[in-house]
Amino acid sequence: MTGLRSPVIRSSLLLGVIALLGTSLLAGVNDLTHERIVEQEKRRVLQQLNEVVPVTLFNNDLLEDVIKIEDETFFRHPEPVTVFRARMDGRPVAVMMIVTAPDGYNGDIRFLAGIDASGKVLGVRIISHRETPGLGDPIDVEKSDWILGFNDKSLDNPDTNGWAVKRDGGEFDQFTGATISPRAVVRAVHNTLIYFQANMQQLFDTPATGRNQDG
Repeated sequence: MTGLRSPVIRSSLLLGVIALLGTSLLAGVNDLTHERIVEQEKRRVLQQLNEVVPVTLFNNDLLEDVIKIEDETFFRHPEPVTVFRARMDGRPVAVMMIVTAPDGYNGDIRFLAGIDASGKVLGVRIISHRETPGLGDPIDVEKSDWILGFNDKSLDNPDTNGWAVKRDGGEFDQFTGATISPRAVVRAVHNTLIYFQANMQQLFDTPATGRNQDG
């Protein structure tokens, strides 16, 4: 009886070890993949910061002059909003806010919005999204120049009614066969401008929290 039981026990132990090793290997691969994605996104954000606010407009360290704000009711997303502040000789020049639009066609759309001290949009860049290729992904500047349509816009240009896609009576184009993606970005950029106007002093005056860690 012992001779029959022993191979069964050995086989069970071997299968258990294999399963444990497989689980550990999978977890390790996931960790490495996640870290790589985070690093790639961080590099992309740093590049986009300089695209949105030219380096000639500020002389502070953007990565040191950072705060995080939380207002889930206003931004409609639990993720904190990262705010980079650009200054010239200590004078406020612009903020660059990483905001998440929660209502893309396939989920969250993260973007960077640069707004100067007068409340004018300096530029918007998409950081990450899962929108349908060929339909919703023209929100990305690498796919089309649609996102450049936010340049120089403000709460007065256009007026409130104009801050919508054309299908909803606004001034911003939608895409052929895809309205949800541009609608989500337009709404979120508009809300970001509203928040900036109402909280500009706080956004510039809140003490920095230090070097940005998550891009």
